[in-house]
Amino acid sequence: MTRRSNDPTTLLPLKHSTYGVLLALADEELHGYAIMQALSEVTQGREAILPGTLYAALARMVDEDLVEVREGPDDDPSGGPKRRYYRRTAFGRAVARAESERLRALLDVARAQKILPRSGR
Repeated sequence: MTRRSNDPTTLLPLKHSTYGVLLALADEELHGYAIMQALSEVTQGREAILPGTLYAALARMVDEDLVEVREGPDDDPSGGPKRRYYRRTAFGRAVARAESERLRALLDVARAQKILPRSGR
């Protein structure tokens, strides 16, 4: 783990792929392919992540203590290589919240400039 600070804002702004993975994981433990599916599902198909981008992001996120990894069972029913399962850490959740707040502040500016309509209208 290479995290240098307990302050989630030190990692902001997040890379798009990192934020997507944190959102996809929610409070679940998922393997890589399931993360790709979850991201597509929670964004109603508007966002996708390719395998190479995903696994590079996950490796970096493990180092930054945003996610933790666990090896899947030896008798994995997929029939392929042993899967790794990822879960968002408490720090990862805090970083996702901080990034969400940062993005909400930008949306507020866009609404004030009438680039986007105000919510509920």
